[in-house]
Amino acid sequence: MIPDVSIVVPVYNVERYLRQCLDSIINQSLTNIEIICVNDGSTDSSLSILQEYASKDSRIYVIDKPNRGYGHSMNIGFQQCTGRYIGIVESDDFAKPEMFETLFKVALENELDIVRCHFYTFKQRNGVIKKIDSYQMKSGTLINPKNDLSPFFQWPAVWANIYKRTFIEENKLSFLETPGASYQDTAFSFKVYACATRLMLIDNALIYYRIHEQSSIKSKDKVYCICNEFNEIIRYAKDKLIYEKLKYLISYLQYKSYKWNYNRLEMPYRYSFLLFWSKEIGKNREICSKKNPFFTFKDLKKILIIKVIPFIYKYRKRL
Repeated sequence: MIPDVSIVVPVYNVERYLRQCLDSIINQSLTNIEIICVNDGSTDSSLSILQEYASKDSRIYVIDKPNRGYGHSMNIGFQQCTGRYIGIVESDDFAKPEMFETLFKVALENELDIVRCHFYTFKQRNGVIKKIDSYQMKSGTLINPKNDLSPFFQWPAVWANIYKRTFIEENKLSFLETPGASYQDTAFSFKVYACATRLMLIDNALIYYRIHEQSSIKSKDKVYCICNEFNEIIRYAKDKLIYEKLKYLISYLQYKSYKWNYNRLEMPYRYSFLLFWSKEIGKNREICSKKNPFFTFKDLKKILIIKVIPFIYKYRKRL
Protein backbone atom coordinates (compact mmCIF):
# COMPACT_ATOMS: atom_id res chain seq x y z
CA MET A 1 0.00 0.00 0.00
CA ILE A 2 1.30 3.44 -0.93
CA PRO A 3 1.95 5.53 2.21
CA ASP A 4 -0.21 8.62 2.59
CA VAL A 5 2.78 10.66 3.78
CA SER A 6 6.51 10.04 3.72
CA ILE A 7 8.20 11.86 6.61
CA VAL A 8 11.87 12.72 6.17
CA VAL A 9 13.95 13.18 9.33
CA PRO A 10 17.47 14.57 8.79
CA VAL A 11 19.70 13.56 11.71
CA TYR A 12 23.05 14.86 12.90
CA ASN A 13 24.27 14.60 16.52
CA VAL A 14 20.88 15.05 18.18
CA GLU A 15 20.89 12.25 20.74
CA ARG A 16 19.43 14.59 23.37
CA TYR A 17 16.24 15.32 21.40
CA LEU A 18 15.87 12.43 18.96
CA ARG A 19 13.60 10.21 21.04
CA GLN A 20 11.08 13.00 21.56
CA CYS A 21 11.12 13.69 17.83
CA LEU A 22 10.64 10.03 16.83
CA ASP A 23 7.96 9.44 19.47
CA SER A 24 5.97 12.38 18.07
CA ILE A 25 6.11 10.79 14.60
CA ILE A 26 5.39 7.13 15.39
CA ASN A 27 2.40 8.23 17.49
CA GLN A 28 0.77 10.20 14.67
CA SER A 29 -2.97 9.63 14.26
CA LEU A 30 -2.24 9.07 10.56
CA THR A 31 -0.75 5.57 10.66
CA ASN A 32 -0.21 4.92 6.94
CA ILE A 33 3.15 6.70 6.87
CA GLU A 34 6.76 5.90 6.14
CA ILE A 35 9.51 7.49 8.21
CA ILE A 36 12.81 7.99 6.41
CA CYS A 37 15.61 8.87 8.82
CA VAL A 38 18.84 10.07 7.22
CA ASN A 39 21.82 9.92 9.55
CA ASP A 40 24.45 12.37 8.31
CA GLY A 41 27.53 10.83 9.89
CA SER A 42 26.57 11.49 13.51
CA THR A 43 29.37 10.95 16.01
CA ASP A 44 27.07 10.58 19.04
CA SER A 45 24.49 7.84 19.74
CA SER A 46 21.96 9.13 17.17
CA LEU A 47 22.45 6.18 14.80
CA SER A 48 21.97 3.58 17.52
CA ILE A 49 18.77 5.34 18.64
CA LEU A 50 17.48 5.26 15.04
CA GLN A 51 18.31 1.56 14.73
CA GLU A 52 16.56 0.85 18.03
CA TYR A 53 13.36 2.53 16.84
CA ALA A 54 13.56 0.88 13.40
CA SER A 55 13.77 -2.55 15.03
CA LYS A 56 10.44 -1.87 16.74
CA ASP A 57 8.54 -0.07 13.97
CA SER A 58 8.59 -1.37 10.39
CA ARG A 59 7.58 2.06 9.05
CA ILE A 60 11.02 3.44 9.92
CA TYR A 61 13.83 3.27 7.36
CA VAL A 62 17.34 4.31 8.35
CA ILE A 63 19.84 5.64 5.85
CA ASP A 64 23.36 5.99 7.23
CA LYS A 65 25.85 8.01 5.21
CA PRO A 66 29.04 10.06 5.65
CA ASN A 67 28.60 13.67 6.69
CA ARG A 68 27.65 15.77 3.66
CA GLY A 69 25.36 18.38 5.22
CA TYR A 70 21.65 19.12 5.58
CA GLY A 71 20.93 19.71 1.90
CA HIS A 72 22.44 16.39 0.87
CA SER A 73 20.51 14.57 3.62
CA MET A 74 17.23 16.12 2.49
CA ASN A 75 17.81 15.21 -1.16
CA ILE A 76 18.72 11.62 -0.27
CA GLY A 77 15.60 11.38 1.89
CA PHE A 78 13.30 12.84 -0.77
CA GLN A 79 14.66 10.39 -3.36
CA GLN A 80 13.57 7.48 -1.16
CA CYS A 81 10.02 8.73 -0.57
CA THR A 82 7.13 6.69 -1.98
CA GLY A 83 4.20 8.43 -0.24
CA ARG A 84 1.57 10.58 -1.89
CA TYR A 85 2.86 13.56 0.08
CA ILE A 86 6.19 14.35 1.72
CA GLY A 87 6.62 15.94 5.13
CA ILE A 88 9.67 16.90 7.17
CA VAL A 89 10.35 16.78 10.89
CA GLU A 90 13.79 17.99 11.89
CA SER A 91 15.35 15.77 14.50
CA ASP A 92 15.33 18.28 17.34
CA ASP A 93 11.71 19.31 16.70
CA PHE A 94 8.47 17.47 17.49
CA ALA A 95 4.99 17.34 15.98
CA LYS A 96 1.48 17.27 17.38
CA PRO A 97 -0.16 13.82 17.06
CA GLU A 98 -2.72 15.08 14.54
CA MET A 99 -0.29 17.01 12.34
CA PHE A 100 0.01 14.77 9.30
CA GLU A 101 -3.58 13.52 9.34
CA THR A 102 -4.82 17.11 9.36
CA LEU A 103 -2.51 18.27 6.60
CA PHE A 104 -3.05 15.19 4.43
CA LYS A 105 -6.84 15.46 4.64
CA VAL A 106 -6.77 19.10 3.51
CA ALA A 107 -4.27 18.30 0.76
CA LEU A 108 -6.46 15.54 -0.66
CA GLU A 109 -9.72 17.46 -0.42
CA ASN A 110 -8.25 20.42 -2.31
CA GLU A 111 -5.81 18.61 -4.64
CA LEU A 112 -2.96 20.75 -3.33
CA ASP A 113 0.67 20.96 -4.33
CA ILE A 114 1.51 22.25 -0.85
CA VAL A 115 -0.42 22.65 2.40
CA ARG A 116 1.06 24.68 5.25
CA CYS A 117 0.31 25.07 8.95
CA HIS A 118 1.28 27.56 11.62
CA PHE A 119 3.84 26.42 14.19
CA TYR A 120 5.17 26.99 17.69
CA THR A 121 8.64 28.00 18.75
CA PHE A 122 9.93 26.11 21.77
CA LYS A 123 12.83 27.76 23.62
CA GLN A 124 15.09 25.05 24.97
CA ARG A 125 16.56 27.29 27.67
CA ASN A 126 13.31 28.03 29.51
CA GLY A 127 10.60 25.99 27.80
CA VAL A 128 8.68 29.07 26.63
CA ILE A 129 6.29 28.27 23.77
CA LYS A 130 5.11 30.88 21.29
CA LYS A 131 2.71 30.48 18.38
CA ILE A 132 4.06 31.78 15.07
CA ASP A 133 1.45 32.65 12.47
CA SER A 134 2.16 32.68 8.75
CA TYR A 135 1.39 36.37 8.42
CA GLN A 136 -0.08 37.87 5.24
CA MET A 137 -1.41 34.50 4.06
CA LYS A 138 -5.14 33.86 4.31
CA SER A 139 -6.14 30.63 6.02
CA GLY A 140 -8.43 28.17 4.28
CA THR A 141 -8.12 29.89 0.91
CA LEU A 142 -6.69 28.38 -2.25
CA ILE A 143 -3.56 30.36 -3.16
CA ASN A 144 -1.71 30.44 -6.46
CA PRO A 145 1.73 31.94 -5.66
CA LYS A 146 2.07 33.05 -9.27
CA ASN A 147 -0.65 35.62 -8.56
CA ASP A 148 -0.50 35.94 -4.77
CA LEU A 149 3.05 36.42 -3.46
CA SER A 150 2.19 36.05 0.24
CA PRO A 151 3.82 32.59 0.61
CA PHE A 152 7.23 34.04 -0.27
CA PHE A 153 7.17 36.29 2.83
CA GLN A 154 6.85 33.43 5.34
CA TRP A 155 9.61 31.89 7.41
CA PRO A 156 11.30 29.35 5.11
CA ALA A 157 9.99 26.68 7.47
CA VAL A 158 10.08 23.65 5.17
CA TRP A 159 8.83 21.46 8.02
CA ALA A 160 5.55 23.42 8.34
CA ASN A 161 4.46 22.13 4.92
CA ILE A 162 3.71 18.87 3.22
CA TYR A 163 4.40 18.59 -0.51
CA LYS A 164 2.78 16.43 -3.17
CA ARG A 165 5.50 13.96 -4.15
CA THR A 166 4.74 14.08 -7.86
CA PHE A 167 4.88 17.89 -7.72
CA ILE A 168 8.41 17.69 -6.26
CA GLU A 169 9.52 15.10 -8.81
CA GLU A 170 7.99 16.69 -11.90
CA ASN A 171 9.58 20.06 -11.08
CA LYS A 172 12.92 18.46 -10.12
CA LEU A 173 12.98 20.39 -6.86
CA SER A 174 15.95 19.85 -4.55
CA PHE A 175 18.00 21.45 -1.80
CA LEU A 176 21.33 23.15 -2.40
CA GLU A 177 24.03 20.79 -1.11
CA THR A 178 26.33 23.29 0.57
CA PRO A 179 28.29 22.12 3.64
CA GLY A 180 26.77 22.29 7.11
CA ALA A 181 23.21 23.24 7.93
CA SER A 182 22.92 26.93 7.23
CA TYR A 183 19.96 28.40 5.35
CA GLN A 184 19.45 25.48 2.91
CA ASP A 185 15.70 25.85 3.34
CA THR A 186 15.86 29.36 1.79
CA ALA A 187 16.31 28.50 -1.89
CA PHE A 188 14.19 25.36 -1.60
CA SER A 189 11.25 27.33 -0.21
CA PHE A 190 11.51 29.90 -2.98
CA LYS A 191 11.59 27.21 -5.67
CA VAL A 192 8.58 25.29 -4.38
CA TYR A 193 6.48 28.45 -4.14
CA ALA A 194 7.62 29.56 -7.59
CA CYS A 195 6.41 26.26 -9.05
CA ALA A 196 3.21 25.75 -7.06
CA THR A 197 -0.24 26.69 -8.34
CA ARG A 198 -2.36 25.16 -5.57
CA LEU A 199 -1.36 26.01 -2.00
CA MET A 200 -3.33 26.41 1.19
CA LEU A 201 -2.64 27.51 4.75
CA ILE A 202 -4.66 25.90 7.53
CA ASP A 203 -5.41 27.78 10.72
CA ASN A 204 -3.71 25.32 13.07
CA ALA A 205 -0.27 25.27 14.71
CA LEU A 206 0.91 21.67 14.47
CA ILE A 207 4.66 21.47 15.01
CA TYR A 208 7.17 22.71 17.59
CA TYR A 209 10.38 24.30 16.33
CA ARG A 210 13.08 24.05 18.97
CA ILE A 211 15.15 27.20 19.47
CA HIS A 212 18.50 26.61 21.08
CA GLU A 213 20.52 29.29 22.81
CA GLN A 214 21.06 32.04 20.24
CA SER A 215 24.65 32.05 19.09
CA SER A 216 26.63 34.12 16.65
CA ILE A 217 28.20 32.63 13.58
CA LYS A 218 31.79 31.86 14.53
CA SER A 219 32.84 29.78 11.54
CA LYS A 220 34.16 31.59 8.48
CA ASP A 221 32.76 28.74 6.37
CA LYS A 222 29.20 29.85 7.22
CA VAL A 223 29.55 33.60 6.73
CA TYR A 224 28.44 33.53 3.09
CA CYS A 225 26.09 30.52 3.13
CA ILE A 226 23.07 32.78 2.70
CA CYS A 227 24.72 34.26 -0.40
CA ASN A 228 24.93 30.77 -1.91
CA GLU A 229 21.20 30.39 -1.39
CA PHE A 230 20.38 33.62 -3.19
CA ASN A 231 22.78 32.81 -6.00
CA GLU A 232 20.76 29.62 -6.41
CA ILE A 233 17.46 31.52 -6.30
CA ILE A 234 18.63 33.94 -8.99
CA ARG A 235 20.02 31.12 -11.13
CA TYR A 236 16.76 29.19 -10.84
CA ALA A 237 14.59 32.22 -11.58
CA LYS A 238 16.63 33.03 -14.69
CA ASP A 239 16.55 29.42 -15.89
CA LYS A 240 12.77 29.36 -15.47
CA LEU A 241 12.43 32.77 -17.18
CA ILE A 242 10.71 34.27 -14.14
CA TYR A 243 13.51 36.54 -12.94
CA GLU A 244 12.19 39.73 -14.57
CA LYS A 245 8.80 39.17 -12.99
CA LEU A 246 10.21 38.42 -9.52
CA LYS A 247 13.43 40.46 -9.38
CA TYR A 248 12.03 43.07 -6.98
CA LEU A 249 10.69 40.37 -4.69
CA ILE A 250 14.00 38.48 -4.77
CA SER A 251 15.93 41.66 -3.97
CA TYR A 252 13.67 42.39 -1.00
CA LEU A 253 13.97 38.83 0.35
CA GLN A 254 17.73 39.01 -0.13
CA TYR A 255 17.94 42.26 1.85
CA LYS A 256 15.95 40.81 4.75
CA SER A 257 17.97 37.59 4.78
CA TYR A 258 21.33 39.35 4.53
CA LYS A 259 20.30 41.62 7.38
CA TRP A 260 19.43 38.56 9.49
CA ASN A 261 22.76 36.98 8.61
CA TYR A 262 24.71 40.16 9.43
CA ASN A 263 23.10 40.42 12.86
CA ARG A 264 24.26 36.89 13.71
CA LEU A 265 27.88 37.32 12.64
CA GLU A 266 30.69 37.78 15.10
CA MET A 267 32.71 40.96 14.76
CA PRO A 268 35.69 39.46 12.86
CA TYR A 269 33.34 38.56 10.00
CA ARG A 270 30.71 41.29 10.22
CA TYR A 271 32.59 44.03 8.40
CA SER A 272 33.84 41.77 5.59
CA PHE A 273 30.28 40.60 4.98
CA LEU A 274 29.09 44.20 4.98
CA LEU A 275 31.66 45.17 2.34
CA PHE A 276 30.54 42.23 0.20
CA TRP A 277 26.91 43.26 0.69
CA SER A 278 27.73 46.84 -0.30
CA LYS A 279 29.21 45.63 -3.59
CA GLU A 280 26.15 43.46 -4.24
CA ILE A 281 23.85 46.45 -3.75
CA GLY A 282 26.03 48.46 -6.12
CA LYS A 283 25.63 45.80 -8.81
CA ASN A 284 21.84 45.86 -8.39
CA ARG A 285 21.42 49.60 -7.98
CA GLU A 286 18.23 49.78 -10.02
CA ILE A 287 16.50 46.98 -8.12
CA CYS A 288 17.64 48.17 -4.67
CA SER A 289 15.92 51.50 -5.08
CA LYS A 290 12.63 53.27 -4.55
CA LYS A 291 11.42 51.59 -7.74
CA ASN A 292 11.20 48.42 -5.67
CA PRO A 293 7.62 48.34 -4.28
CA PHE A 294 8.56 46.08 -1.36
CA PHE A 295 11.08 48.37 0.34
CA THR A 296 9.96 50.79 3.03
CA PHE A 297 11.55 54.19 3.46
CA LYS A 298 13.44 52.83 6.47
CA ASP A 299 14.79 49.96 4.36
CA LEU A 300 15.98 52.35 1.67
CA LYS A 301 17.83 54.51 4.21
CA LYS A 302 19.74 51.48 5.47
CA ILE A 303 20.45 50.30 1.92
CA LEU A 304 21.90 53.70 1.06
CA ILE A 305 24.18 53.64 4.09
CA ILE A 306 25.34 50.08 3.36
CA LYS A 307 26.03 51.00 -0.25
CA VAL A 308 27.81 54.32 0.32
CA ILE A 309 29.41 54.27 3.75
CA PRO A 310 29.34 50.72 5.18
CA PHE A 311 32.12 51.49 7.67
CA ILE A 312 29.50 53.30 9.79
CA TYR A 313 28.13 49.89 10.71
CA LYS A 314 31.49 48.31 11.42
CA TYR A 315 31.01 48.35 15.19
CA ARG A 316 27.24 48.20 15.35
CA LYS A 317 25.71 45.19 17.01
CA ARG A 318 22.63 45.17 14.81
CA LEU A 319 21.34 46.66 11.60
